[in-house]
Amino acid sequence: MSREINIQIDNLITKLHRRQVIGSFNVAIETARVLRNVVSASRWNTVRQLKETVEEVGVRLEAAQPIGKNRSPERDAWSGELAVGNMVKRVLHLIYEEYHALQAELREQNPDGDNDALTDAEQKDELKAAFKQGITEMIDELESSRTTIAATAHDHIHSKYVVLRNCEVNTTAAVLDMLMAAASMLIEVLHYVLSDSEIIMTVGRSRTVELFLKDAAKHRNFQVIVVETAPFYNGQEMAKALGSAGIDTTVISDSAVFAVMSRVNKVILGAHAVTANGGLVAVGGTYNVTAAAKYHATPVVVCSGLYKVCPSYPYDTDIYNLCISPDSVFEFEDDLLDKIDVVNPYFDFISPDKVSLFVTNVGSHPPSFIQRLIQETYITEDSQDIDSM
Repeated sequence: MSREINIQIDNLITKLHRRQVIGSFNVAIETARVLRNVVSASRWNTVRQLKETVEEVGVRLEAAQPIGKNRSPERDAWSGELAVGNMVKRVLHLIYEEYHALQAELREQNPDGDNDALTDAEQKDELKAAFKQGITEMIDELESSRTTIAATAHDHIHSKYVVLRNCEVNTTAAVLDMLMAAASMLIEVLHYVLSDSEIIMTVGRSRTVELFLKDAAKHRNFQVIVVETAPFYNGQEMAKALGSAGIDTTVISDSAVFAVMSRVNKVILGAHAVTANGGLVAVGGTYNVTAAAKYHATPVVVCSGLYKVCPSYPYDTDIYNLCISPDSVFEFEDDLLDKIDVVNPYFDFISPDKVSLFVTNVGSHPPSFIQRLIQETYITEDSQDIDSM
């Protein structure tokens, strides 16, 4: 690789080390941009060489924020971003698909020829352009994933008043006659319907959930209860953002979740990562909310871009956590801190049995469908053939 590419990789590694780039969305975007430059500017003669180069870059980036047992002993906190590995695997999958698409086209044009080697410079340039275009489209998909998810909000948050209004606009003449004949009954029903809006609960502050709820507020009438997620109180920021958008919002403490869950119609959550079994890595406090929702049979909807879906299986759920400084719980000046161990986890792992639906930028799916998404995104039949390219 050229010196310029190595500088870009080192800059991203430094940002990951210093946590100047945090969050699945930002990490995924930065990783995809670096990989695009690697594919378009690095020197390679075969697809296998390109694959090895991308894998090498992926190892360097993942080492900047190791996960669980792979972290170095001197690092006392897990800071791994699963989005780095996800982007590397997606780029490898894209390389595999584009290469075989080109080979299929060449075999169709020359059935008797040997097209396994890229001996023609024009073919190589065509393939490189296809790789670059594919990664660019993937970046565009990442950047629009939040708005794509938010656009489906009206399908998941309901208000009977809005349904009735839409029905009135689109109704036929026969139905209009029926409505006019039953005017007195409709007035009573409308009075009931207007007071019957959904109550939504969410945890902390997720940018995707925030856009989701703001978009839903354009079409639906509902209330939001935000869990403040102590000791970081990101929920208060979320409540302020939703309140400024005109949404009826209430902030509650983490300890009040179970008490109010019986009134909640739906729980809508953000995600840090989604594992292969349909499990969820989310901000600390989310587990208590999903446990209470399961007890009260309240549906749990998770808004997550496809870039957060990780092909790894959570055999050891502890490796997905991030234990940070206890200063937010006990001040360092407190004499008690020397006598006790304070664990301050930043994430929770939620098993798939506590999740009802995942809303992604490629559609809505139950937890059991996540494995299928992974196969379509990262894994293909005979994927090992790439080693022989």
